[in-house]
Amino acid sequence: QLQASGGGLVQAGGSLRLSCAASGRTFSSYVMGWFRQSPGKEREFVAYILRSGGTTSYADSVKGRFTISKDNAKNTVYLQMNNLKSEDTAVYYCAGGIYGSRWDQSYAYAAWGQGTLVTVSS
Repeated sequence: QLQASGGGLVQAGGSLRLSCAASGRTFSSYVMGWFRQSPGKEREFVAYILRSGGTTSYADSVKGRFTISKDNAKNTVYLQMNNLKSEDTAVYYCAGGIYGSRWDQSYAYAAWGQGTLVTVSS
């Protein structure tokens, strides 16, 4: 089970850090990802981090501004979002998967959090 938190209202140029806490004892086995969905749009990939936390990947739209990290001891994955833009406004979802390869695709993930809303005002 995944529980996302940390969303809110922020001005353009500001920062937020999202957290996603996982229950269970196999967190270190999971690849963790963040996706987002804006009204009227499909869910899109934001970032993922592999099991050990040593390898990350980002969508071009957030590269250089967002950082994903994973604390296996705390069963938590984070998304640090800096220099936020109005186009970052969306519901952000964390996701976890074990078996897969296309970690930038939502179908690779078996577990999903409930989503947390990020609103960036311009």
